[in-house]
Amino acid sequence: MLRWTIIFLVIAIIAALFGFGGIAAGAASIAKIIFFIFIVLFVISLIARLVKK
Repeated sequence: MLRWTIIFLVIAIIAALFGFGGIAAGAASIAKIIFFIFIVLFVISLIARLVKK
């Protein structure tokens, strides 16, 4: 489960770089949406891991 948490965090950070950094101007809104989706998945995975212990 920790592996998925880290994967979600890395994907969210990459999406943030593209969305908020202005690297991909045409896909910035999509990257921002993906960022927020994966941040939510990261938090859910983190909470699930803490509750499981």
